[in-house]
Amino acid sequence: MSSGITLTRHILEQEQRYPKYAGQLSILLNQVAFGGKILAREISRAALIGKLGLVGERNATGDAQKKLDIFGNEIMVAAFAETGLVASIVSEELGEIETVPGAENADYLVCMDPLDGSSNTDINGSIGTIFGILPRRKNLSAADPQQYHRTGTEQVIAGYIMYSTSTVLVYSMGHGVYGFTLDRDLGEFLLSHENIRCPARGKIYSANVSHYDEWDTNIRYFVDDLTRPKAGGKGAYSLRYSGALVADFHRCLLEGGLYFYPPDRGHKSGKLRLLYECSPLGFIAEQAGGAASSGQQRILDIQADSIHQRVPLAIGSVEDVSLYDTFVREGRA
Repeated sequence: MSSGITLTRHILEQEQRYPKYAGQLSILLNQVAFGGKILAREISRAALIGKLGLVGERNATGDAQKKLDIFGNEIMVAAFAETGLVASIVSEELGEIETVPGAENADYLVCMDPLDGSSNTDINGSIGTIFGILPRRKNLSAADPQQYHRTGTEQVIAGYIMYSTSTVLVYSMGHGVYGFTLDRDLGEFLLSHENIRCPARGKIYSANVSHYDEWDTNIRYFVDDLTRPKAGGKGAYSLRYSGALVADFHRCLLEGGLYFYPPDRGHKSGKLRLLYECSPLGFIAEQAGGAASSGQQRILDIQADSIHQRVPLAIGSVEDVSLYDTFVREGRA
């Protein structure tokens, strides 16, 4: 642990080693951190200031909106817009691409889920913010949907913030994965997880097993195999599922294992969104030595065809994700 290194100092050191985006990515990441500090404060006192509960509307992807969803979106949109470096933004909470007035020719695009797992807000569970940043295509308008018909390999930064017992920011610029914990007294994110590496195999899985009977037969075989003790004394995998993708992925990233959300009766193409959930976390997973797959294809190789496109996801330890893929294709190990 390098508790004396602030996020700002760390980013500047990274930019010196990898100067391609020097002077810009540091601004963007510091704005992410600033937005995260505001959200961490507001989440911690939401029950006291009337910010819990639903607003009676649904967002662009059909999910019920919480008050904190709307607030989180406003905070993160403003944080990115203020940099002058972002031309347009795609968010789970916005139906269409939102251009940034006066910055339509800026260099970057943002894809974000401002408050992942917001169903946990009313019960004091873990929630998160997910973000991915793409370079803008110079030959297209910032509002052109073709700007976002991209693969995850094109991201220049990706990361997430998890609001839980502590607030943790994890990011990658394509040269490793680093985690920072918010020191509330100092008001600074300090390096707490240096060069994160995801174990090749884990002992836990995260999935919404209430959909077990709706899953493809091969997925059910996979779960049955995971939860059955093996010869040689190897134990069965344990289920850990919080209802927040960020929290479940964070556990897999640090301790190994996998999270998966396959197609089910209500989500024939999967539930999770490619641009602002699967691709950013897939980028983090691979940079940490893990993997992310749809079951048929590497997540980072899937080119988006719409801003709210859904895909199946399996993410975490490379050997566990590989086993998942094998079962999806063959129904056996």
